[in-house]
Amino acid sequence: MKPFPRNSLRLRLIWQLLAFQAGIVVLLAAALTALIMQSDLRGLLVDPQALDIPASAVRIVDGRLVLEDTAELKQLRASAPGLWFVIRTDDGLSLEDGPVPEAYSELSRKLSNVNHVDIRDFEAPYTLSTSGRRIAGPNGTFSVLAGGASSYPVSVTVMFLAYGLLGLVLVLIGLIALVTIPWIVSRGFKGLSAVAEEASGINIDQRGGRLAHTDVPSEVQPLVIAVNDALARLDKGYEQHRRFILDAAHELRTPITILQTRIESLPPGKLQARLLADAARIGALAEQLLDLQRLDRKEETFASVDLVAICEHVAAELAPLAIASGYQISLSSEDSLIFVRGSAGAIERAVINLVQNAIDHGGQNGTIDIEVTRNGTIEVTDDGPGIPEGERDQIFEPFYRVHPRERGAGLGLNLVREVMRHHGGQVTAFESPSGGAGFQLAFPAQK
Repeated sequence: MKPFPRNSLRLRLIWQLLAFQAGIVVLLAAALTALIMQSDLRGLLVDPQALDIPASAVRIVDGRLVLEDTAELKQLRASAPGLWFVIRTDDGLSLEDGPVPEAYSELSRKLSNVNHVDIRDFEAPYTLSTSGRRIAGPNGTFSVLAGGASSYPVSVTVMFLAYGLLGLVLVLIGLIALVTIPWIVSRGFKGLSAVAEEASGINIDQRGGRLAHTDVPSEVQPLVIAVNDALARLDKGYEQHRRFILDAAHELRTPITILQTRIESLPPGKLQARLLADAARIGALAEQLLDLQRLDRKEETFASVDLVAICEHVAAELAPLAIASGYQISLSSEDSLIFVRGSAGAIERAVINLVQNAIDHGGQNGTIDIEVTRNGTIEVTDDGPGIPEGERDQIFEPFYRVHPRERGAGLGLNLVREVMRHHGGQVTAFESPSGGAGFQLAFPAQK
C-alpha cells in the first residue's frame, strides 16, 4: 500500500470517519453505563465454580450418588465455609451437602425440571443467594443448586459482560472500518485518479484534449470544468500565436528576397559580403520559423530515405560557405546507402542547421566533419571552442544562446530537436575528439 502524501485529503477523510465511529462507540458505552447504574442490580451472584466443582466430584455408585472429597472441593469448602449444594439426577437420585436453606427444600425436589436459575438476596449476609443449572460432565448430567460460596455484585458482573461485548463489537467495527473506509474513500477518488492520469497526458503536441468529468464527484466537477475552459483558452491562444508567426514568416520572404537582390547589385567588397551574410541569416530565421510550424502541424510525410544522400547534398550546398568562412568540410559514411524512415526535407534542414551552427561557432578554422553510421546516426563535429558541459541540454531550448551577444536567434538547434522528436529519435551534444562541439542525430531503427 502506498503511503499517503502530506496534506492528503483521502487520509483526512479516513481518519475523520474512524474518529467519528470511535466517538459513537464511546457515547454508546457511556449510555450503557448510565443504563446499568439506573437499573435495579442489587444483590450478589454465586460463583459458577460452586456448581462446577461439586458436579465433577459426584459419582453414581450402586444406584446412589456418592461425593468424592476431591482437592478442588476441599479448596472450595475452605474458601467458603457456608457452602451448600444440592445435586439431583433425572432419575430422582439426589444428594445434599452443607446447610441447605429451608426455603429451597421444595425447589431442590423439583431441581431436575429447572434448566437455569439465579436468585439474588438483597440483604446481608445474602444466605438466600443461589444459582442452579444443568451440568453435563464425564460422570453424567446433573442438576446442581448451590449457594453460600464466593459471590459477585450483579452490577459488576453485568458491566463486565456488557463492556466485554462492547469491546468485541468495537474491535470488529474497527477492523471492518480500517478495511472498508479506505476502500470506500478510494472508490470515491477513483474518478479523480483517472482525471489526473488524463491531465498528465496533455502536452503541447496533443492539444485539444479535455478532462472527463462524468465519473468525478459533483463537488469537484466545477474545478474540472474550469480546467477544461482554461485548456480551451490556451489552445485558442496558441493557435493565434502560431498563425501570427506563420503569417509573419511568409510576409518576410518577399522583402528578404528583394533585399538580397539589391545587395547583390552593390559593388563587390567586404560591405556587400557582410550585408549578404546578414540577409541570409534573416532569411534562414524566416525559414526556421516556417519549419517549426510545418513540424507542429505534422505536414511532413514519412518514407524510406537515404541519410548518406541527404548529407552529401548538405555538404555540397554548404561547402562554398564553409570554405569561405575558413573551414574544411568532410563527409564519411560506413555504407554507401543507409536508410531510415522519415521526412527527407526535415532531416536535411536539421543537418543544415547543425553544419550552419558549426560554421557560425567553430572558430573560423579547422574541419567540419559529417559522419553517417551504419546504425542510422549522423554526427556533426567541429574543432571550435566547444559547448560547456552544463549547457549542453539548454542549447536546444528556443532562443537560448551560449553567449547572449552573439548573432543568431537561437532557433536552429531547437528546430533540430523538434525534427528528431517528430521522427521518434533524439539529438545529443557532446565534445568532439578535438575538444570542439559535436552533435549526434540518432534515428530509430527502420522496421
